[in-house]
Amino acid sequence: MTEDEFPRLGPSQKADICLLLEGTYPYVRGGVSSWVHQLMVGHPQYQFSLIFVGASSEHYSEMHFEFPPNVCHFERHFLNDSLDLGEPKEHSLDKETVTILKSLYELLAKGGQAPALKQLSGLHKLLSRASDYSADQFFYSPEIWDMITDAYRNNCPDLPFNEFFWNVRAMHAPILALLKIAVQVPMADCYHTISTGYAGLLGLFLRLMKNKPLMVTEHGIYTKERQIDLYQVDWIKENNPYLAAGLDDRISYIRQLWMQFFEGLGRLTYSGCLVIVTLYGQNRQKQIDLGAPPERSIVIPNGVKIERFVPLRDERSDTIPPVLCLLGRVVPIKDIKTYIRAIGILKDKIPDVEGWIVGPEEEEPEYAAECHTLVEQLGLQEQVKFLGFQNINDILPKMSLMTLSSISEGQPLVILEGYAAGVPVLSTDVGSCRELVEGRTEEDRALGSAGSIVPIANPRALANAAADLLADEDRWYQAQKSAIARVELLYGEQTFLDNYKELYQKVLSHGRNRV
Repeated sequence: MTEDEFPRLGPSQKADICLLLEGTYPYVRGGVSSWVHQLMVGHPQYQFSLIFVGASSEHYSEMHFEFPPNVCHFERHFLNDSLDLGEPKEHSLDKETVTILKSLYELLAKGGQAPALKQLSGLHKLLSRASDYSADQFFYSPEIWDMITDAYRNNCPDLPFNEFFWNVRAMHAPILALLKIAVQVPMADCYHTISTGYAGLLGLFLRLMKNKPLMVTEHGIYTKERQIDLYQVDWIKENNPYLAAGLDDRISYIRQLWMQFFEGLGRLTYSGCLVIVTLYGQNRQKQIDLGAPPERSIVIPNGVKIERFVPLRDERSDTIPPVLCLLGRVVPIKDIKTYIRAIGILKDKIPDVEGWIVGPEEEEPEYAAECHTLVEQLGLQEQVKFLGFQNINDILPKMSLMTLSSISEGQPLVILEGYAAGVPVLSTDVGSCRELVEGRTEEDRALGSAGSIVPIANPRALANAAADLLADEDRWYQAQKSAIARVELLYGEQTFLDNYKELYQKVLSHGRNRV
């Protein structure tokens, strides 16, 4: 589908719900994208508009989903590509704008609970004049230059100024791009962001500019996931330990700055939300710890179409196949390398074991190449199979354990899909995985364990847990029984859709009463 073929709303038209999507549907396969598609298909009574934002176009070249009929509008924006600056020329900002910006930074620097919307009245005033501003006015103004140099002198004078300046610029360029996007976004009765971050900030802009309600659903906690990413990236240089910048001697000031930036975006998103949704209780507490008001925070678990997977139970062989399967993108957050190493350890106990990796590799090709190299270095070419994207119905009956080695998750749909097909799970202790395996409530726990939970980044623990499950046939079948009972009792698709139907009715009623 080319850009000319995208569904579009006219200037006077509006959607019921506008979904704000950062780095996910329709360009990335995976649990969150499947959830977005499931949500829209399951609510045909609503018209959805979709606003996709990503870093740059080179990472999102192919769409992996076909829009359902109730998608009435789609537009995409690549934040690194969309900010056009003119030739350097001094542009002065008015005093009120500078005062508002300074007060906003001071508010965010305090941390704690998300500010109330009334505390963002200055931002509201700026957004009301958004179409009057250009990016040049901010990037080439002496007032902004003074703010940057003051921050540098006060916080990190031992760092090279050039390094500080370009990181600050990299943080803020997407914000100015979002401002331009917000002016053009079609009207909707409700804006629903699927993360905080840049999509969440766009949601706040729309909440203030269009006076319509905003809600957020977080699968993983965006702020925490960005912190994990920031600990791993190598483009940020560590401080000389003898010249520590003062925020945290263990990691560089620039890393801290980026972390605080994303924490601030999270609190701003929470400020604008009528409802803050996540998938399980532990994540809700993380949101509250990051500033979400508890009274607006609720839990709605995922759900799967169980009847789709029930026939797959009969396709299983009479024996338990020595096949572990990791269904997911080949990216660092899934910690594919720990999974590969675990297969190498497990091979000593179960010589005919196979470890399948079923998922796309194009999102982070360098990491995928490193995973292939690791397989070769460990001599596991016969054991580890990179199968790419597959029809999950063809894979589920052939595996013995749905395996997750992730260092961060929300509430993985693949676990629920595996349960519905009669597949126990072996997972690291991330997200909601423990409660999915062991149960959350007393009634849930009475169903028994549906597999095993192990620590993150521990290939030996992963291998030992797999060996224990595969060697004890009675335990494996009991785990299978618990998996089927748990998904059928608590995680059916209709329950999930009914919960969102009720929530959308409430939020849309709120939005339609606003003019």
